[in-house]
Amino acid sequence: MRLRLTLILLAAQLATNAQTKTDHWVVTWGTALSLLRPQPPANPPAQPAPGAAGFTNQTVRMIARTSIGGERLRIKVENAFGSSPVTIGAAHIALRGADSAIVAGSDRALTFNGKPGCILSSGVVRVSDPVDLKVAALSDLSVSLYFPGETGPPTSHGTGLHTTYISKEGDFTGQSAIADAATSLSYYYMAAIDVAAPEAAAALVTFGDSITDGTASAPNSNHSWPALLAARLVGNKKTNMVGVANMGISGNRVLYDGSGGRARAGVGGGGLSQSGVKWVMLMEGINDIGRVGATPPSPEAPTADDLIAAYRQFIDIAHTHGIKAIGCTLTPYEGAGYSREPGEAVREAVNTFIRTGGAFDGVVDFEAATRDSANPKRFRATFDPGDHLHPNNAGYQAMADAVDLSIFTRK
Repeated sequence: MRLRLTLILLAAQLATNAQTKTDHWVVTWGTALSLLRPQPPANPPAQPAPGAAGFTNQTVRMIARTSIGGERLRIKVENAFGSSPVTIGAAHIALRGADSAIVAGSDRALTFNGKPGCILSSGVVRVSDPVDLKVAALSDLSVSLYFPGETGPPTSHGTGLHTTYISKEGDFTGQSAIADAATSLSYYYMAAIDVAAPEAAAALVTFGDSITDGTASAPNSNHSWPALLAARLVGNKKTNMVGVANMGISGNRVLYDGSGGRARAGVGGGGLSQSGVKWVMLMEGINDIGRVGATPPSPEAPTADDLIAAYRQFIDIAHTHGIKAIGCTLTPYEGAGYSREPGEAVREAVNTFIRTGGAFDGVVDFEAATRDSANPKRFRATFDPGDHLHPNNAGYQAMADAVDLSIFTRK
């Protein structure tokens, strides 16, 4: 967390300094990228999941939901965790139609420094040249990337929650649809989409773990709490130019590496380097707390003071770079697989700090919005999909509704 936070915010400053004088770029969609290294299942499938091993002479068409709209776009692609260079042979962006199809007449070829593709060296982020394409707020874009050579295991986001279409072979980037495509629910190499926006526009980054990622929400429903919050922001006249980038990554922790990716995944996935960032909402720590009270004892089990110190560091670095930090209380988790009484005591202490410590620029009480009034240690039954850790669609809606939009209009 310590190095990660520093690098995130230094990257944010560099990104801000690199913006052009003619376009004010603000992220309309973003995701955290990592290189997942899951444990092999006890009964491995006969065939690996589409995209897990990478791509060779294949097109990947990904669907991204905008937050704010615009008439001029660019994308960011990233090979944060690849061990060797990856070649993108062609890239296109279009308005999404049905399934893998695009809206006729909306296809735009993307270039990188005037060339139709680019080479992504390990750790490199590339920004496409801008293209003119009118896109509405809260609409779907289709981004197609063609990989002519072998990529190896891809830099990806595992919990994409939107269907991605993968061709059997060949360059389909400019085609109206991809026939007989394999599908996944992940993003590959695509880190962000920016729009040229009015000077008053700015971005919110939501940073956290699987609860921010949207785990247990219905795929293709746009029901993660950041997506639902984006809809509320767009629907409010005073906040309708606040872009949202969801940088949640499943398994992430504050103090140590998480099961969903390396601890620096927040840096690799863009973090606060997203264009136009002005606010960050931080909801993270429950995966750290899950180590508390374990048998045998975990050396990675934090105290409340450990987590609070990390939060304070996050806030201090954010303020140094003119970014406002919004603290979000940790939701109930009694009944979850790693729930224990000592961990519950840490969660309650951390939430008390978030609510009353006065360190954050704003507070969102997600716990109060989702807890069972009869047993505040648990989710309300109508919000619990059964794992007692992640909200369902209704629970995510309650979280989005709990955000006071005036946070984004205060001077």
